[in-house]
Amino acid sequence: MAKATKKQALGRGLSALLQQDTPNINSASDKNADKLVGSIIEIELDKIDVNPYQPRTYFDEEALRELASSIKELGVIQPITVRKLQSNKFQLVSGERRFRASKLIGNKTVPAYIRLANDQEMLEMALVENIQRKNLDPIEVALSYQRLIDEIQLTQEELSTRVGKKRSTVTNYLRLLKLDPILQTGMRDGFISMGHGRAMINVDNTEDQLAIYEKILREKLSVRQTEDLVKSLKSGSIAKPKKKTVPTFVKNSLKDISDYFGHKVDVSVSANGKGKISIPFHSEEDFNRIKNLLK
Repeated sequence: MAKATKKQALGRGLSALLQQDTPNINSASDKNADKLVGSIIEIELDKIDVNPYQPRTYFDEEALRELASSIKELGVIQPITVRKLQSNKFQLVSGERRFRASKLIGNKTVPAYIRLANDQEMLEMALVENIQRKNLDPIEVALSYQRLIDEIQLTQEELSTRVGKKRSTVTNYLRLLKLDPILQTGMRDGFISMGHGRAMINVDNTEDQLAIYEKILREKLSVRQTEDLVKSLKSGSIAKPKKKTVPTFVKNSLKDISDYFGHKVDVSVSANGKGKISIPFHSEEDFNRIKNLLK
């Protein structure tokens, strides 16, 4: 009986603490940190802000609905992680998919673990958590690696230790960012693999890269075939792909069109002057956004 009373009193004390207009708690020396940090409590979803340092910009809608269905049946098995802000607000450290899925089914609260984190730690945890996921595309991993290097001032050696990968693995991902943005988009959309991308890294000329990319798609080349094609190209045993010429009137408008749709569009023009514009999209939501722009 005494234990139950103590538990209820602790619950009331924690609830009262959450109602206070307390400053950010991001170190063990901050006031009330010892009472709040390490607790797992139900927090109202509308009092949680998403992580501004979240590197993931695309959330698969179908996978999110599947997660929402699971949460509806079984609840949130693993609590999200948050840090305390001012005015009875919190900020996500990790668990944005669980957060979004909970909102999707109309839940009002979500179980959350409260921990310490300053802005740099927020960025690092968000990046490392995403890197450790198995469903990231190679470019998303590479961009996360680059942000850790640029914004947290890590060397490649330090980065490899943080993410638990060999330095050579980290280097191979970072090198993908040297490829033309169209090839990077192809990897993100699953048209080519990381192996295809790595094979084209040593092709210095961007137009040669694009010509090889088109040949991969057109002839469904394997990674090995792509590697052989690149070797032949560099050794001069085959003629270099012809450079794709784009009329001036198209070049002058490409940036405006890309800015309008929010994506880098691809334009191809045949010898007779006819052409086509390809607009990539990354989700159903993104597709509907583009569709509305075309109305």
